[in-house]
Amino acid sequence: MRMGKAMLAAGRGLVLSVLTLVVSVALFTVTVVSLSLIPIGVGLFTTPALLRVVRRYADYRRRLTGRWGGLTVPSPYRPLPADPPSGLKGQPKLCFLLLNDPATWRDLLWLLVDQLAGGLLAAVPPGLILQGLFGSVLAAGVWKPIVDADGTYWYEFLPIDSQSDANLAAGLGAVFIAIGLFFGPAILNANFRMSRALLAPTPKMVLAARVERLTETRHNAVDTSAAELRRIERDLHDGAQARLVAMGMSLGAIEALIEKDPAKAKQMVAAARTNSAEALAELRDLVRGIHPPVLAERGLGDAVKALALRMQLRVEVGVELPGRFPEPVESAAYFAVSEILTNAAKHSGADQAWLDVSYEAGALRITVTDDGQGGADLSAGSGLRGIERRLGAFDGILAVRSPIGGPTMVTMEIP
Repeated sequence: MRMGKAMLAAGRGLVLSVLTLVVSVALFTVTVVSLSLIPIGVGLFTTPALLRVVRRYADYRRRLTGRWGGLTVPSPYRPLPADPPSGLKGQPKLCFLLLNDPATWRDLLWLLVDQLAGGLLAAVPPGLILQGLFGSVLAAGVWKPIVDADGTYWYEFLPIDSQSDANLAAGLGAVFIAIGLFFGPAILNANFRMSRALLAPTPKMVLAARVERLTETRHNAVDTSAAELRRIERDLHDGAQARLVAMGMSLGAIEALIEKDPAKAKQMVAAARTNSAEALAELRDLVRGIHPPVLAERGLGDAVKALALRMQLRVEVGVELPGRFPEPVESAAYFAVSEILTNAAKHSGADQAWLDVSYEAGALRITVTDDGQGGADLSAGSGLRGIERRLGAFDGILAVRSPIGGPTMVTMEIP
């Protein structure tokens, strides 16, 4: 088992050393040349494309560090505008946007360090093993033609001019192989730790991203609250308020007719009673849309179970919650589930959905899966974006997996 890991580390070190010598050196060189051409204008048009390639390569190495080294390396880049500059005229602006990101300069620093220290750390494990194997090759008789052609051959610090010297070289090679196998994984892990130190966001960058996200989610929360208030006002004005006004006018007419035409007044009383019942139903629906009574009284688990019973499609519900959560969190989660299930019933063509609500590792986790036709896209519709903004106010995240043909899985997490 240990031998297998050592050989695997040597193979990975060989791959990394080749990547370093070929890709890291080439990218660093052409990018520095492009940056030097910015003062004369040429670099303004070549640098954005090169920096995008650098980012893709750095992201690839981040993933490689995660898979091979077991070290998570988050992406540190600032998000570009939703509509980034494009075309020939937009390249200078895009160039300055990329250069103003501190992660760009850390990528360049990593490329420089990677082609020096990183390449050395990656090459040591396979280099020791290959050099050790060459010692055995010399002992097998290869030393003779080499010595005949060039005279005494030096294998490291050993002069080789006889079979006994070649045998000593084989012994020294065995030592090299042992060192490469024993220390190779640790040396390669040093390469991964170095990459993480330079490719991961610094605490300052994490704080800046956190502040930016909080600012964005605050604005979204304010906009959502304003839109909700406008909806409530519109529903009151067009629904219950109109019915109450009509009922008041009917009561005035009834007062005038009650002595002259009791039968007509009786009919109007019945109509006013119907209007009052409809106004009350609309008010109840409006209150339920603001905060369902079952959510306030019994919590999120029972609220989503009641919600599932009202859906047009079959919904299997699984709830494992330790207790109640803060009221704003429960409300945001409830309405997110409500909108996702409603979208599934209306647009997905699904016959059944599965809803799982649980609490794991300090986060409320909700998964909604349906057997519909798929094709849901987080970037295409305003509905999913609205849910994402709603959850963003609580540092929540939304992930959608919906291949064409289905199934669709929507996952939400709220810390």
